[in-house]
Amino acid sequence: MLQSLAGSRCVRVIDRNRSAWYFAFLLASYLLYLVFGALIFSSVELPYEDLMRKELAEVKRTFLRENQCLSEEQLEVFLERVLEASNYGVSILNNASGNWNWDFMSSLFFASTVLSTTGYGHTVPLSDGGKTFCILYSIIGIPFTLLLFTAVVQRIIVHVSRRPVLFIHLRWGFPKHIVAIIHAFLLGLLTVSCFFLIPAAVFTDLEGDWNFLESFYFCFISLSTIGLGDYVPGEGYNQRFRELYKLGITCYLILGLLAMLVTLETFCELQELKTFRKLFYVKRSKDEDQESIMEHDQLAFSSISDQVASLKDERKLSEPFVALQPVVNYSSEGSINNEQ
Repeated sequence: MLQSLAGSRCVRVIDRNRSAWYFAFLLASYLLYLVFGALIFSSVELPYEDLMRKELAEVKRTFLRENQCLSEEQLEVFLERVLEASNYGVSILNNASGNWNWDFMSSLFFASTVLSTTGYGHTVPLSDGGKTFCILYSIIGIPFTLLLFTAVVQRIIVHVSRRPVLFIHLRWGFPKHIVAIIHAFLLGLLTVSCFFLIPAAVFTDLEGDWNFLESFYFCFISLSTIGLGDYVPGEGYNQRFRELYKLGITCYLILGLLAMLVTLETFCELQELKTFRKLFYVKRSKDEDQESIMEHDQLAFSSISDQVASLKDERKLSEPFVALQPVVNYSSEGSINNEQ
């Protein structure tokens, strides 16, 4: 008897705090996913890093052996300065000296990566004034970009997702949630084709030293706003139509981000995902529910009063400008007759 009571009490406690348990499970899963990623990256990349370090050490020893007039300390100072300049996007190589990082098109490309939070990191402000302006520009520009993207996505998704799903549902009578799922997957396939596969093939052709995997990797890293900066197009030696190429990449980033947001919003509107997300949310308290009901009632009352006021205004407009007064006739018998 006691065991059954204790068991039922535990079930009630677990059921009452179900969202908290789901959230704890979600948090633990995320931490495990981080650890899993760190282990995989470390096991895959560490041997390549060790090999590159050994190759660089051998190149350094060979260079010092062939140039005995140069000390190791002098070479270290030179390499340190070269690497510092490279981190700021300035290369000492002859084949890169013709590419300026801060002409207008390159600056436009940099501004787009900043506002879209892609941030490749291959080009960064050099002066203190540039760093200060970048901070101020981002403080205003990033929320401005989010506001613009939200407004654009809200308008696009009506014509791309909601109306087609509703039309198919009403026209042929298919279940709406099934139509929404199929439409979301078709839209995702179209987005992957138009903004990942096709651009990857284009970048493979335009960037001579990129293969298809590297080009696809660049597209994914860019449109997911990760922006590692290890692959940046338009930085090759004697790049043809470099300014036009930079402008095209800027347009590609903006349109690609909008397409990604539309696709993600379409998936987020699926009823199955909404139900899944609610598992991890905190349930509203009674006070919050009452407040939302009161706000809804106030909005409904205000909308009704606005409609009534507009109807009154329409009636006033339909009435004549001069009101006709009743005509009073006095009869000889002393009675009063009203005539319209």
